[in-house]
Amino acid sequence: MMNAGVMAHTARQKLANQLSNLLYTRRGLLLALLLTPPLAWFGVVYLGSLFSLLANSFFRLDDFTGQVVREVGLDNFVEIFTPTNLDVALRSTTMAVLVTLACAVIGFPIAFYMARHARGSQKALLYVAVMLPLWSSYLVRLYAWKLLLAKEGAISWLAQNLHLQWLLDGLLAMPVLGGSSLSFSPLGTFIVFVYMWLPFMILPILAAIERIPGSYLEASADLGASPAQTFRQVIFPLAMPGVAAGSIFTFSLTLGDYIIPQVIGNSTLYIGQVVYRQQGVAGNLPFAAAFSLVPIAIIGVYLWLAKRKGAFDAL
Repeated sequence: MMNAGVMAHTARQKLANQLSNLLYTRRGLLLALLLTPPLAWFGVVYLGSLFSLLANSFFRLDDFTGQVVREVGLDNFVEIFTPTNLDVALRSTTMAVLVTLACAVIGFPIAFYMARHARGSQKALLYVAVMLPLWSSYLVRLYAWKLLLAKEGAISWLAQNLHLQWLLDGLLAMPVLGGSSLSFSPLGTFIVFVYMWLPFMILPILAAIERIPGSYLEASADLGASPAQTFRQVIFPLAMPGVAAGSIFTFSLTLGDYIIPQVIGNSTLYIGQVVYRQQGVAGNLPFAAAFSLVPIAIIGVYLWLAKRKGAFDAL
């Protein structure tokens, strides 16, 4: 019995040593073993959900019984192309594009200053200032902006004290941007979107600018380029992958969000709100599934365009 136990232990030890040597010499195999469980789980949950979503989009809702009829058809996809739903998709895409452009315009100078000019405690303070909004609850920040943008809020009070109420009233009187107050207008929705997603634009741009070798800037100066020329011809092109990477976040987050337009804004609908109402209020899960494929398709095209700009190199 003693010899059998020793032999079994020796065999196990030998097998363990062989396995250890195999994993040490073949690092790719070790990486595959480590990544397989999370990737399998991700594939089952994420891809399984997408396939389930796609399958439900071909069903329809019985208007009389309110039950889902599991008969394959294209009625939901035909309904997507009605003028009302196309208007929702266009409005959502336009808002996502405008928010992305605004975040890029605001975020690039901040990221450039942090990467090239800020030093020591000043740089640390700027990092904290950029990251601090992300440390608080999404809903807390949203309702804080609801109070700031309200008719009796701090922004209206500040406009009155600076004698700029006429400017605020003029903005609110505009047919596309305005409303009864900033908190009930597309302009207010736009402002909150930009505030919420701005850090997601600053950080990729910052990473892209920090990766630009200093020797490139020295070579540009040695060749007689002015600082403005160096920025236009060296820094900005090399920072574009960071801009594209940040735009992936701002565009996709804006396109799919349904909470901000519901809290800040008027009765105009966005894609996320339509999906939420069809699924949660109307109980029309098939059409909600079909309509939720619209932002997936839009983001897919956007990711393809961003990839061509080298966005994934800056992630």
